Amino acid sequence: MADELVHYAVADEVATITLDSPHNRNALSAQLVRELGERLERAEADEAAKVVLLRAEGTVFCSGADLSEASTGAPEDAPRGIVRLQRMIVGSSKPVVLRLQGAVRAGGIGLVAAADVVVANEDATFALTEVKLGLAPAVISLTVLPRLTSRAAAYTFLTGETFTGAEAERMGLVTRAVPADGLDAEVERVCASLATGAVQGLRETKALLAHDLLERIDRLGDDVAAQSARLFGSAEAREAMTAFLARKK
Repeated sequence: MADELVHYAVADEVATITLDSPHNRNALSAQLVRELGERLERAEADEAAKVVLLRAEGTVFCSGADLSEASTGAPEDAPRGIVRLQRMIVGSSKPVVLRLQGAVRAGGIGLVAAADVVVANEDATFALTEVKLGLAPAVISLTVLPRLTSRAAAYTFLTGETFTGAEAERMGLVTRAVPADGLDAEVERVCASLATGAVQGLRETKALLAHDLLERIDRLGDDVAAQSARLFGSAEAREAMTAFLARKK
């Protein structure tokens, strides 16, 4: 049995889900995606929780797709899993808060965009690096594009350049960017404030907020998953991923 990569705990009406996969910087491996989905389902059914907090251990929140799997496995599996995770976060009847302490790359940004409230370290770094590998941010475009301004989307998607939490706040991707030493206090304040809501009020308000985004995911999910699978399976992308992995060794 592989060690657990995603942990679950409840306290003060907040279900905390923690990514803890240090060997690959919390990359979206098949195991992590499966366990995260299971924890989200558990939080949805947990009557002790009004709010869901998604966080990560380490200096990296999520490094994106696990390229060691993507370069060798079935290309259609991972995109479908990430579409499903985004839908689960958006469709949760409970507000989902994301604590962003450090770097987030590529597919991990889809989790950020799917959350209702994102509190980030202002020095956290973001990059949509798919373009560098012959890929496109296809499946995460489901949630990322509705959050970003059109100008910010064009620049970040096409250049793959790194930007900070403070810049992400101005772009609309992050709710609030704060200094690192104030991150935990602000996350705790936001979660406590959300937990004062009545269960019915939170559920019905979430449904209002999520309606258009869920419709977008359901309408486009299969198409962008197929696009992503096609790109991951292409010779150009496989060559680029192999070269990238070789540079990391």
